[in-house]
Amino acid sequence: MAIVDVQVPQFSESVSEGTLLTWKKKPGEAVTVDETLVEIETDKVVLEVPAPASGVLTEIGVADGSTVTSQQLLAKIDTEGKAGAAAAAPAAAAPAAAPATAAAPAAAGGNKGDVAMPAAAKILAEKGLAATDVAGSGKDGRVTKGDALAAGAKPAAAPLVVPAAPAVAKPLPSVAAPASQNLGDRPEQRVPMTRLRARIAERLLQSQSTNAILTTFNEVNMAPVMELRKKFQDSFTKEHGTKLGFMSFFVKAAVHALKKYPILNASVDGNDIVYHGYFDIGIAVGSPRGLVVPILRNADQMSFADIEKKIAEYGKKAQEGKLGIDEMSGGTFSISNGGTFGSMLSTPIINPPQSAILGVHATKDRAVVENGQIVIRPINYLAMSYDHRIIDGREAVLGLVAMKDALEDPARLLFDI
Repeated sequence: MAIVDVQVPQFSESVSEGTLLTWKKKPGEAVTVDETLVEIETDKVVLEVPAPASGVLTEIGVADGSTVTSQQLLAKIDTEGKAGAAAAAPAAAAPAAAPATAAAPAAAGGNKGDVAMPAAAKILAEKGLAATDVAGSGKDGRVTKGDALAAGAKPAAAPLVVPAAPAVAKPLPSVAAPASQNLGDRPEQRVPMTRLRARIAERLLQSQSTNAILTTFNEVNMAPVMELRKKFQDSFTKEHGTKLGFMSFFVKAAVHALKKYPILNASVDGNDIVYHGYFDIGIAVGSPRGLVVPILRNADQMSFADIEKKIAEYGKKAQEGKLGIDEMSGGTFSISNGGTFGSMLSTPIINPPQSAILGVHATKDRAVVENGQIVIRPINYLAMSYDHRIIDGREAVLGLVAMKDALEDPARLLFDI
């Protein structure tokens, strides 16, 4: 027998622990090298734990939902084992024991198959089930959290009679491990925050409590950008294999303004102001797990095509939960595009330790006055929140005006004026 350990991956310095999600394999099942066995959620990303070798998963030492640390032992793989052997062993041994003696260890608590893991015991209690009512898949037949979640609720002896509601209540969205209450047509579910959501909440509160946040607004006529995009879309797509979107223009315009007003690209460190000689732009992206902000490194050195390709790559990774910690660390300035969801105006919150963030919104045809005449133009309202501790209103307003000028006359980006 050759045993190989399955361990928690090495976390980065900024991550101390994670939460083990649902195991994808059970003891006794065959696994292949690099096959994902389980996922670990940290406050930044979800890490996949691959099988280090092919063989049979003989033992799982950490239950679903447990808190784990870097390099912790999770399971063992027998590289010479046969699938089903580990699971069949307890069943094969049962007939060999005499009936009279078999009951004694069970009464003394020796039958581990009737034991539920702590997280599983809580769920079973809420469902009105005992550990003996559920077939355990954990070590020595222990009932895991996954077993408890999959188990059906035990029917009540005298079901509660609820008066008929005037309308059928819509079911709540499906969520992981809900604690439900039977309240007739007014159901509730209580679920714990994911580590990412808890981290987002922590950082937003930190931002509002430590920064002197103020927001300045302006409007931009997007017609020049839209005309330029329409004129070159086909040739751009043919040449670079990606579409020319609007976000690359916003990134370019932001970098253009940050070069003119470096304080917008700075950050606070104690009583010091740190001026960054590089432009790492964070792009806020919605994902099934929550808001994430991957970084465009050295955005000032990226072409329009480079920016569009990288944003598309980040968007795909965010949906698949495959963004790496290094892809979301750092950043000197951020852009949040609420316009993709139809937002008309918002006041974005600064992403610490950055000192400013640009909010982009939906472009809509609006009546504006030009040369004394009312005309219709595609208008986008820009909002820039900034930390008033180091950024004065003058720099903030002029910085946003520089972005507006660059978008209304994109040739400025070419000549850097």
